[in-house]
Amino acid sequence: MAIVRHGTVHGAAREIGLSQTGVTQRIRVLERELGCTLFIRSRRGMRPTAEGEALIRYGQRAGDLEGELLALVRRGDPAASVRVAITGPSSLMRSRVIPATTAVLPDFPGVTLSFVLDDHNAGLAALKSGQAQLAVLPRDDVVDELDAKPLRPSRQVLVGPGAWAKRSLADVVARERIIDFNEGDDATFAFLREHDLLGTARRRRHLVNNPDALAAMVAEGLGYTVLAEDFAAPWLADGRLVDLCPDRRLDQEIALAWYPRHEMPAYFRALIDAVI
Repeated sequence: MAIVRHGTVHGAAREIGLSQTGVTQRIRVLERELGCTLFIRSRRGMRPTAEGEALIRYGQRAGDLEGELLALVRRGDPAASVRVAITGPSSLMRSRVIPATTAVLPDFPGVTLSFVLDDHNAGLAALKSGQAQLAVLPRDDVVDELDAKPLRPSRQVLVGPGAWAKRSLADVVARERIIDFNEGDDATFAFLREHDLLGTARRRRHLVNNPDALAAMVAEGLGYTVLAEDFAAPWLADGRLVDLCPDRRLDQEIALAWYPRHEMPAYFRALIDAVI
């Protein structure tokens, strides 16, 4: 392309910082690889052959693509066309992460977000596999290879159906079943343990791996559970659920994590700053 711009090997050599012999040798190597002659020397300089013209057109398209690529990844470019996947527990994602991150999108019209609601503690694996670029994790899951920002703790409340409003907590814990997401979910046990209530609790639980279904099962009187306070708020407000232990809460320490970036794009920093 430098030869095309200048019309001579001498001009091309000056532009790209090689000797004229070096430029000529590179052209000959390329001609051997392609099995054709690219330039013919004439009194008017280096004239491309038909094959050379085809390669020039390809080079021009490659140059245009290079320009588009540089514009795409240029730091701070609000129009950069990128997709960012964010994962975390469904209740936190719906009540805190999604509203906060979507609020910054008007400043970065080229950014699209993909939200992965995860109630199986797979956030760290999603980061490691590249399936997510940001993940809300328990603080203890943040490993040394990650950068992380501590978030406001996830405050958990112990809830039952509205019809149980007048029952004593001791009676509920002794007689009713716990409802949790899955066998690995120990949030309700942790709440009861924190407040010295675990000893009388029934250990066999109902399980449902969806927060809406879980809350609905509790509202129907099938058991009690621990929910994130933000998520439970509308259910408590309309009376479908009742706070069984209004003077007690369980705070779960969480963080927003990502793999280190030596150069932080403006959109990525804005997403991180938005989540608190």
